[in-house]
Amino acid sequence: MSRAAILKQTFEQELNPQVIDLVDESHMHSGPALETHFKVTLVSEAFAGLNRVKRHQKVYGLVADEMTKGLHAIALHLFTPEEWAAKGAVPDSPNCRGGEKKA
Repeated sequence: MSRAAILKQTFEQELNPQVIDLVDESHMHSGPALETHFKVTLVSEAFAGLNRVKRHQKVYGLVADEMTKGLHAIALHLFTPEEWAAKGAVPDSPNCRGGEKKA
């Protein structure tokens, strides 16, 4: 099973998100593009009453095992349904400027 599929399944089971968007951005970073960097957008009632730090801690707790298996970074965009209705989009990710891909 791909890392993206594992992440999606985990988020669906644990957070019951209304919106789930996983974008593999590994190609934007140094080294081989092997599902190491993801941009994750989740909209879930599970984030209600949690501040930004607590939301991130909750999600990082869910992906801790994958972090020990090669997942290097996740850019998290976490919303309640009401927040998502007001915002409705996330920013584009910048290109990595590290390693051999320096611009």
